[in-house]
Amino acid sequence: MFKRKEKPIKEKKVRTMKVGTHKKSVVALWLVLIASVSFGVYKNFTAIDQHTVHETETIQLRLNDTNGIENFVKNFAKSYYTWSNSKESIEARTASINGYLTKELQDLNLDTIRTDIPTSSTVTDVLIWDVVQSGENAFSVTYEVDQQIKEGDQTKAIKATYTVKVHVDTDGNMVIVQNPTLAPAVQKSDYEPKAQEADASVDADTVNDATAFLETFFKLYPTATDKELAYYVADNVLEPINGDYLFSELVNPIFSQDGENVKVKVAVKFIDNQTKATQVSQYELMLHKDNNWKIVR
Repeated sequence: MFKRKEKPIKEKKVRTMKVGTHKKSVVALWLVLIASVSFGVYKNFTAIDQHTVHETETIQLRLNDTNGIENFVKNFAKSYYTWSNSKESIEARTASINGYLTKELQDLNLDTIRTDIPTSSTVTDVLIWDVVQSGENAFSVTYEVDQQIKEGDQTKAIKATYTVKVHVDTDGNMVIVQNPTLAPAVQKSDYEPKAQEADASVDADTVNDATAFLETFFKLYPTATDKELAYYVADNVLEPINGDYLFSELVNPIFSQDGENVKVKVAVKFIDNQTKATQVSQYELMLHKDNNWKIVR
């Protein structure tokens, strides 16, 4: 007998749902995710920028407002560098400077002036040369003190430069946290500007004409009113000075062509009728001529 061959049982396929990136819902989810991350990054950087700008503005504001610090140091210096060799004077000086110094610096300065020193000192001037922010609430101040030192019958003038450090708290209260420390004196710079030289861009007739105009103008200028100046000056580029001065002369005017205008660099001598001294003013002007010459800048 033949056995009947059995057919294999077919497995039923389980239906699966395919989700691709092309589906609208998935694209929308990706867009939401990207937008959220981008917004977070933007807010983070914006917050940092705003914080940085705020800090910069705060520091700049404090640097611009140094009058209080300068006055504090000036008043301290007047007390610190003034003394005589009497017990009462030294005690008064000590009490005065203690109002500016930390306790540590008060102790440090106890024996700086004693009754056995042969000199007395008077402060004639205190000049503030520099104020630099050296920390969040700290400022370094460089200043010069001019003193009259008397020893016996001899008196001499001296000057010296120092630096102190001032702490300023949030209420604006101040205290000196570094003792007066010797510093280099401010020196004259060796800088010399390059001398301007006359060129051939302006012809001789124009130079003579413009020179005559300037002489006429500066004779009038010291006492000229707005209405009178308007004839010589455009757009109030030179304003009335209402001074008691007498024009003397132009000194070495140097002319150069600038398009349709003529530039001039000139010194002008005036006699001050009150002091009788000569006053020399320097000008860099732009002249233009239509029917008449006019100062346009």
